[in-house]
Amino acid sequence: GVGPSDASPDEGVVEDLPLIDEKAVEQLTEGLISHYLPDLRRSKSALQELTQNQVVLLETLEQEISKFKECNSIVDINALFSEAKHYHNKLVNIRNEMMMLHEKTSKLKVSGINI
Repeated sequence: GVGPSDASPDEGVVEDLPLIDEKAVEQLTEGLISHYLPDLRRSKSALQELTQNQVVLLETLEQEISKFKECNSIVDINALFSEAKHYHNKLVNIRNEMMMLHEKTSKLKVSGINI
């Protein structure tokens, strides 16, 4: 019958394994590393290049953004200048009207009418 005294299925497996040859493990490890290392080094190099390109791209984007900000401020300055020109024209018109009124009042005074 089956009972607690029966051997477990894993029992004796460790004894069945051959002794591990350290030199074989070292050679297998070196072989595995030499197989994957060139690809890993190429990947590392490609990632470094990609990172450098991203840094350059980010710097370029920041420069372009600052150019757009300058353009916006130039548009604001242009709007300010056109507004200033508009008010300058108004002032010129008011001055002309005042000069015209002054001339009229002067003529009226000359003709003897006191205002």
